[in-house]
Amino acid sequence: MSNQRQQKPTLTGQRFKTRKRDEKERFDPTQFQESIIQGLNQTGTDLEAVAKFLDASGAKLDYRRYAETLFDILVAGGMLAPGGTLSDEVTCTEFCLFKAQEDMETMQAYAQVFNKLIRRYKYLEKGFEEEIKKLLLFLKGFTESERNKLAMLTGILLANGNLSASILSSLFNENLVKEGVSACFAVKLFKSWLSEKDISSVAASLRKVGMDNRLMELFPANKRSCEHFSKYFTDAGLKELSDFARNQQSIGARKELQKELQEQISRGDPLKDIIAYIREEIKKNNISEQTMIWLIWSSVMSSVEWNKKEELVTEQAIKLLKQYSPLLKAFTSQGLSELTLLLKIQEYCYDNIHFMKAFQKIVVLLYKGICHSVYRCLLFFPRVRV
Repeated sequence: MSNQRQQKPTLTGQRFKTRKRDEKERFDPTQFQESIIQGLNQTGTDLEAVAKFLDASGAKLDYRRYAETLFDILVAGGMLAPGGTLSDEVTCTEFCLFKAQEDMETMQAYAQVFNKLIRRYKYLEKGFEEEIKKLLLFLKGFTESERNKLAMLTGILLANGNLSASILSSLFNENLVKEGVSACFAVKLFKSWLSEKDISSVAASLRKVGMDNRLMELFPANKRSCEHFSKYFTDAGLKELSDFARNQQSIGARKELQKELQEQISRGDPLKDIIAYIREEIKKNNISEQTMIWLIWSSVMSSVEWNKKEELVTEQAIKLLKQYSPLLKAFTSQGLSELTLLLKIQEYCYDNIHFMKAFQKIVVLLYKGICHSVYRCLLFFPRVRV
């Protein structure tokens, strides 16, 4: 046997060089900015030429990486430092939104530039929304004229669907609200938006992102009332928006009222206390008796868990409504209120099939316990037979 030591096996392999395309490129927006500014200076005020230049440049320049820089230049003429001031590191261009004329025609032309750019390069859509949110936070750093132009442009872009109304959340910044910048900006923005779309379209966009109930936040807490909001925007020529906000507050108040009413009924609070609470709310929120009887019926019927068996539901419903008939009677002093209640009962019984057989007994109960005229209302409902 040989005394010679055997060599241990070793792993050998070939070392690969990192491919050039895989090397991480250093973030340097300076060269990108110079290329964009040079192109804008050459196209000048011809926005059609600007749109064509931006379209062609997307094939050569890295828009995805430098989206923020691109939008800063198109809006302010150069890269923005925190707070909204222009960076001094490189030269800026005079051919941008902030240096343009302050009129709707010019702002619509700029909106088309952004629209074409984002339609051509869809990946810029998210970056553009983030840019607008940032610009809104920088409003204090801009001049009044620059704010006006940005507000007009934003309103047009919201109308065209290029932006989501969620960007308005930036206007609720405490410092902007405190100094009145948010409310002033919102006036210009909504005027621009409503010049392109009607209030129904604007309302739908706000509801879609939950902004319809937050417009009061444009004002400081001590001025956050429907009266102040209504006066401010009506005086600014935006009565449509004032009426919308008032309606939203009314809807919100009704929801809160119904929630509280359901809790009181579920707790079994005395009827006299519930009636007193409702009357106070009617006076405070200017709610009609017809609206209130609808809310009371819904609250009463939502206060219990109904039996699944149809034969037991009728007995359960009659027992509950006997208990709360004084509450219903207290808010059916008008013939129209009685008719509203009957219609609501009919809808409820048709929507909840287990109550179909209970309808007849419910109406008879109301005829005896609340008012006789409700019985005559049945003439308006040929489908119903008592």
